[in-house]
Amino acid sequence: MLSSTKSRNAGKSFLQILFFFLLITQISFAQWYWQNPRPTGNTLKSVQFIDSNVGWAVGEAGTILKTTDAGANWSQQSSGTSAPLSSVSFTDANNGTAVGGAADLYSIIVRTTNGGTTWTEKSSGTSSSLYSVSFTDANNGWVVGYVGTILRTTNGGDTWTEQLSGILSHLCGVFFNDVNNGWAVGENGVILRTTNGGQIWNTQTSGATGYLNGISFLDLNIGTTVGQGGTILRTTNGGQSWFSQASGTTNELTGVSFTEVNNGTVVGLGGTILRTTNGGQDWITKSSGTTEWLFGTSFTNPNNGIAVGMDGTILRTTDEGQSWFNQTASVTNKSLWAVTFTDANNGWSVGYEGTILRTTNGGDTWTEQSSGTTLLLREVCFIDVNNGWIVGGGWNDTTQIILATTNGGINWVSQSSGTTKYLNGVFFIDLNNGTAVGDSGIILRTTNGGQSWFSQSSGTTNWLGGVYFTDANIGTVVGTGGTILRTLDGGQNWVSQTSGTTNWLLDVYFTDANIGTVVGEGGTILRTTNGGQNWVSQISGISTWIYGVFFTDVNNGTAVASFAMPDYGFILRTTNGGGNWILQSRGTHDLFGVFFTDANNGWAVGGYGTILHTTNGGNPIPVELNSFTATATNKEIILNWSTATELNNQGFEVQRKTFDGEFATVAFVKGQGTTTQQNQYSFTDKNLDEGKYFYRLKQMDYGGQYSYSQTVEVDVRMLNNYSLEQNFPNPWNPVTTIGYILREKSNTKLTIINALGEEVAILVNEEQDKGYHKVEFDGSRLASGVYFYRVQAVPSSGSGQVFVETKKMILLR
Repeated sequence: MLSSTKSRNAGKSFLQILFFFLLITQISFAQWYWQNPRPTGNTLKSVQFIDSNVGWAVGEAGTILKTTDAGANWSQQSSGTSAPLSSVSFTDANNGTAVGGAADLYSIIVRTTNGGTTWTEKSSGTSSSLYSVSFTDANNGWVVGYVGTILRTTNGGDTWTEQLSGILSHLCGVFFNDVNNGWAVGENGVILRTTNGGQIWNTQTSGATGYLNGISFLDLNIGTTVGQGGTILRTTNGGQSWFSQASGTTNELTGVSFTEVNNGTVVGLGGTILRTTNGGQDWITKSSGTTEWLFGTSFTNPNNGIAVGMDGTILRTTDEGQSWFNQTASVTNKSLWAVTFTDANNGWSVGYEGTILRTTNGGDTWTEQSSGTTLLLREVCFIDVNNGWIVGGGWNDTTQIILATTNGGINWVSQSSGTTKYLNGVFFIDLNNGTAVGDSGIILRTTNGGQSWFSQSSGTTNWLGGVYFTDANIGTVVGTGGTILRTLDGGQNWVSQTSGTTNWLLDVYFTDANIGTVVGEGGTILRTTNGGQNWVSQISGISTWIYGVFFTDVNNGTAVASFAMPDYGFILRTTNGGGNWILQSRGTHDLFGVFFTDANNGWAVGGYGTILHTTNGGNPIPVELNSFTATATNKEIILNWSTATELNNQGFEVQRKTFDGEFATVAFVKGQGTTTQQNQYSFTDKNLDEGKYFYRLKQMDYGGQYSYSQTVEVDVRMLNNYSLEQNFPNPWNPVTTIGYILREKSNTKLTIINALGEEVAILVNEEQDKGYHKVEFDGSRLASGVYFYRVQAVPSSGSGQVFVETKKMILLR
């Protein structure tokens, strides 16, 4: 389903969108992956399930996710594009199509015949953006989009022909029941109907004047469409007449799913979820637990459904929409402005509203530290695992802050700066000597670790944003109006250098006293090889704001940038000192900060809590890994992975670690060298003790280069008996995890019960396979107190006794 915001953005600046289009057509698909949020922070626009377990979601930056366990876990698939995807349609476990694009500049259609293991781009024959897709079988499909575009295929998307819609309104949703009967909806309350596969489209009277976004039909007669202003329209005669239903909201509605004539779900703006059990006579608002815009929803039966939306939001219900659980793991959704690491494991990131994040395992997990402030934190610097400083302040006021820690951030203490100007950058060369810069040309210096700070004369009133020192004496500061300042005596004297630009300069990095790089507004990249006596402009290939730059040696550097319209972040990479910059975009939110611990391991941070990580310098991967999964069976763990292509691939080291251990190689699986064929790999790790294990693949080529896969986590449990585990954590607030083991396939019900014995939530109510299962429960809507959770399992075979067990847990606010 498509939001009408997408359609209304059709009038954006032609040059802005054209520039973005040129960027995405040049992208090299580099190995940057999400650490926060997971599985993605990209907005998801559409979701479809083909059965109770298997489904796909698509969204911005070419994002395609797949789940095989009803949405509990999602894996990323390679779409082969960074274009925004608006809609997805699968007819079976193998055949699926996703569509998207931008206004009237370009369209994108990608197609899979193997469940998403590989996606192939198909030519649409149009430059109009495509907003919705509907297939009735593996061959027959329709796509609708910008200014009344309708396309038809009869050969699985290999070729598309345009159909005459007779209108110029944007079409946002399409639904076909069979090869003849279909409907399309869109701008100005448009509803189109065909009974001959789209040869002729006729207009139906909707009574609506705004955008209609999503549409769903159960049969040739009964259908529902939703749109702006809380609009819900229903027909019981194939659209000959449409009547309005009371939604109880004025929020824009964008997605609709019905599983039978009475049971339906609608989602929309502000986390809106509406449910009906009487065909829409009554729509009941359900608490989604989020205020993010929800764009799409898919139900395969009245109990089990998924909703997707802004910033990677994935919600799941197993109780007819009575309660929804966020499947997206995120430590924060606050924008992050800076990141630093002292080694491959220990790092910090800072940002909006006093946010400080800490990792001790290379970013696999991040935890929040208490800053004691709600001010924007702009920069962070650590010289070892214990000692660090943070600076920040308000945007347009006289508030500033300097924080310091001597224990890795367990405690942060405010230091007195002696200024009221907000601070943007900080750099320490050792425990004692540090420099901070900020608004109105302010430069502060400390020689005692920040116990006292004193002002230095910068000779400018320009905003100063970036600072870097190569030793206690030699340093460079950059700022607005092309400002570059240089000191050779620890800041006693700052001398202005000629930058050759009047653009804002935002960050600076030197690999030694002579060789440095400055980045800033308008895609500016400047390079010096003589300590700034001369600055030479380099071609970045972009014209937007470059916020951060980092070099691991004189040749290898990475820069991060932001493209405001649309809201996308980019990553640039050079391997020859800036002679050439290559775009490694992941199409995320704005990116503001970047840090590398060596030539391979790096992190980029940005808007809405974005944290990206690379283990190979962000270079295009020689092996395109489609999937990597781990499944536990008694004392064995079966690892399966598949590749789409391989280049010079020697093979894979399988590495394992326990929760508090280090990764160690347990096996080697030979690769296929160079091939464009799909390949399946498997390894079984045997005779394991009960517990939690982590696995990753180390892919190695014949030239000695290597890269790591993402880490997968799996629990080993003995499956010989039914059991219910104690929830963790306990006490809990607001989310806890409940685990249980099914000895055999069973009809399973997991419920939450209050102290009065009343059932307050149903978490699971379905048939489940033998094995270990775990469910997250969000108790945000419950009061503090003692609760109980009960699992009841009835063997599907009809043999054996019913298993029932109850345990106590405590919700502590």
